[in-house]
Amino acid sequence: MPLIIVGIAAGVLLGLILGPRAAILKPFGDIFLNLLFTAVVPLVFFSISSAIASMNDARRLGRIMGWMMFFFVLTGIFSSALMIAVVRVFPPFAGHPWALPGGVAPNAMSTADALVRTFTTADFSDILSKKNMLPMIIFALLVGAGASAAGEKGSAFARFLVAGNEVMGRVIRLIMLYAPVGLGAYIAYLLGTMGPQLMGSYARVVFLYYPAALFYFMAAFSIYVFWAAGRQGLKKFWWNIPSTAFTAFATGSSVAAIPVNLEASRKMGVDDEIREVIIPLGATIHMEGSCLAAIVKIAFLFGLFQMPFTGWDVWLTAIGIAVLAGTVISGIPAGGMIGELLIVTLYGFPLAALPLITMIGTIVDPPATMLNSVGDNVTCLMVSRCMNGADRQKRKDIP
Repeated sequence: MPLIIVGIAAGVLLGLILGPRAAILKPFGDIFLNLLFTAVVPLVFFSISSAIASMNDARRLGRIMGWMMFFFVLTGIFSSALMIAVVRVFPPFAGHPWALPGGVAPNAMSTADALVRTFTTADFSDILSKKNMLPMIIFALLVGAGASAAGEKGSAFARFLVAGNEVMGRVIRLIMLYAPVGLGAYIAYLLGTMGPQLMGSYARVVFLYYPAALFYFMAAFSIYVFWAAGRQGLKKFWWNIPSTAFTAFATGSSVAAIPVNLEASRKMGVDDEIREVIIPLGATIHMEGSCLAAIVKIAFLFGLFQMPFTGWDVWLTAIGIAVLAGTVISGIPAGGMIGELLIVTLYGFPLAALPLITMIGTIVDPPATMLNSVGDNVTCLMVSRCMNGADRQKRKDIP
């Protein structure tokens, strides 16, 4: 991440200095995008299918996982809905519309279209295209479930899925070594051809996202914890959570915050079997801050192309994409960028729009990571209430 930030910063400077001449850097950006687009379909397929195929079916673990995913999705919906309200009042993009090279017109998706085009394809070969990410994800879930249900007879295939996931994870890490150069070059090209007006919109993103994230951190988490653990639990939560919040904010990594998050959760009285499952998994597949950011990115692109971000069909589709990007997709290596690719392809925006929202992801990363990590802790408390009962959780004698 630090090298990507350096690359993007260098790209911004080059774009502002070179102006239209920065177009000579575009091929370096195209190389990165092409490599990423080539790897994304097998990467997502193997990651999801192998995780499902390897899932432990122990009964209590299954209950913990079930409640965990329920709250992951529910809080993702709440956070996305909150950000939709914010961007309706304060749109993240303000400026002149921009036509990206190629003249490709973005497509607004209706709810009816989404049910057919987004989740299914008419032919197996269509699943192999990056333009059909959601149908491929659904197919990966089914393949993983089939391998798991096959038991011993499907063990060889399940091992193949796990091996494929490991290989594609290494491939994407190799590609991401080039990300600072590729993204920097494309950002330079975009700023050089579009002009400094884009920087004003990025400043608007900062003034929009950071206060919204702080509000969610203080208000939403307090409501969740009060429901899960009562008044005393709320006091203990705010006494113990700063270490997790500051670690996640400073490092920009939910994984780096796992040790302090586990300790904070222990001090709040969460059972070991709950916190030791949810917090490590949540560090990769639970991203409330990323859900907030996904709505900002979608609204930004709608404003960029002068598309009205209004109507229940548009909002529900945006929430669905944000929750998917903040749960399943976030657990994949470079999942943030793949979630951004999902946004671009599902709405039919030109692929050259990807670096524009990738920069937004970089700008909002510190508070987003803080929300992601603290949200894992909050989920532990909510799952603990559902598993152990409200009274028992509220009566915990916590050191």
